[in-house]
Amino acid sequence: MAAKPRLLEVMRLGSRPYDEVWELQQDLLARRVDDEIHDTLVLVEHDPIVTVGRGTQVEGAPGVEIQVREVERGGEATFHGPGQLVAYPIIKLPEGRRDIHRYLRDLEEVVIRVLAEVEVIGARRDGFTGVWIGERKVCSIGVAVRRWVTWHGLALNIHTDLESFQRFRPCGLDPGVMTRVSDHAEIPPANLLFEVLTVKHFLDVFDLELPPAPSPPRDGTAPGTGPFPDLPIFPG
Repeated sequence: MAAKPRLLEVMRLGSRPYDEVWELQQDLLARRVDDEIHDTLVLVEHDPIVTVGRGTQVEGAPGVEIQVREVERGGEATFHGPGQLVAYPIIKLPEGRRDIHRYLRDLEEVVIRVLAEVEVIGARRDGFTGVWIGERKVCSIGVAVRRWVTWHGLALNIHTDLESFQRFRPCGLDPGVMTRVSDHAEIPPANLLFEVLTVKHFLDVFDLELPPAPSPPRDGTAPGTGPFPDLPIFPG
């Protein structure tokens, strides 16, 4: 008998404040630990904020004029803001994948494959977590795990204002090391393409499937009109 497919729900939140989405993660995390929900991928764009991972003091981001928030993830200070796609996987790592180093490499693989779709070569760099384009960093990754359920995740700079990194040392690095996809490829002005590609490659790398599409409502209204509209998935 074939194994039951592991399903991935996708939440597209648009632009939301960081603390609101942090609280959502806590709820999803607790429910996934208790097997009340499927694995979930949250896709969001945040208002400007600097987050600081565990083991790094807020003082690690001196001179920052926007909100600085200490969080549970690994890693040092990083910026979130407009033009950046943030992905929070709330997934229960199955037997055989319960290795945090492998999980980090798998997240990097998702981003590398996404970049390849727009003909940009992304790569890992020895001694660092994240994805690089040449000598510059385009994606930061910091995660936390509770009872083998993950939260926090990755931040991919698409059209991000890189000046926002200049007042601190992102991930402990020189601010000038940061880059964005729009400096390396002609891409649409919104994040939708990268949301679609992230879902596509997340499903592939983590061996997950989307739930079956819901039946059209009987009242004739279009599906996907609620707070989390259906994500369009392009073939191929």
